[in-house]
Amino acid sequence: MTRSVLVPSSLTREAEDKREATRKLGYVARAAVIFRVDRLVVFPDPGGDDGRFGDGFVSTVLAFAATPPYLRKEAWGRRDELEYVGILPPLRVRSQTGSGSDGSGSLRQGIVTEVGPDGRVRVNCGLQHPISLPVPPSEELEEGERVTIRVSSRRPVRARIVDEPPPGFAVERATLDDALAREDAGVRIAASRHGEALTVARLDRLVGRTADDGFTVAFGAPERGLPEILDREPPGERTGAGDGADDGNEADEGEETIGEEESNARFDLWLNTVPQQGSEVVRTEEAMFATLAPLTLE
Repeated sequence: MTRSVLVPSSLTREAEDKREATRKLGYVARAAVIFRVDRLVVFPDPGGDDGRFGDGFVSTVLAFAATPPYLRKEAWGRRDELEYVGILPPLRVRSQTGSGSDGSGSLRQGIVTEVGPDGRVRVNCGLQHPISLPVPPSEELEEGERVTIRVSSRRPVRARIVDEPPPGFAVERATLDDALAREDAGVRIAASRHGEALTVARLDRLVGRTADDGFTVAFGAPERGLPEILDREPPGERTGAGDGADDGNEADEGEETIGEEESNARFDLWLNTVPQQGSEVVRTEEAMFATLAPLTLE
């Protein structure tokens, strides 16, 4: 069961400067950690990118935020995109096992710093010094490669390289269609004010599916929701509908607010998780908290 979140490369398009853009991405990273997202995918939105912060700014800052503090200097060095990463909030990722990230039996992320001729590698995993570990028979590792380490004892150090994802989330770049087409995508959800309003009754049915199958939920960008990014008519709106006021927030129970063809093509559901919003604008990072909180109920 995998939890994936998709955000556009234009996510920071309304930020006044790089500092504010970095702060916004810090909230996105916090939401991903709090609700145990496994994969955070940045998909291209050429129509919304303004190029102010350089290509790959969003994915680079999010990947930096996802990197444990003890590996950031070695993994990233100095880059223009990371000028203001000092303002990123700490993620404080909980270990999947053990009493904490330093506890016995905990998982840690490491970087291979040296490959030896004897089937061993030296790995920096945030302990006092890089440690020498045997390479699993089925793997071939290179210098600079990221690995997951299971630490069973710190004094003396006992650890091994394991084929498991480290705590926290992975950051990837992919097209929206490719991310939605993955075998482990689970329930494919478009978060949009034009979607079906989330109700208590609908939540009960939806959580039953997401708990079993996992989910992939996609978000839009400021002033560019998913209908604009996908260049399609927003669900619930029709040509000639007066002043174009949004009627997607008031969908009756069971009412289809998206076309069946569009649903089958990309998403299983268009969902409005703030159906009676008090602000004219719900920012993407705010929508993430509002959406992931109910979807991760069990």
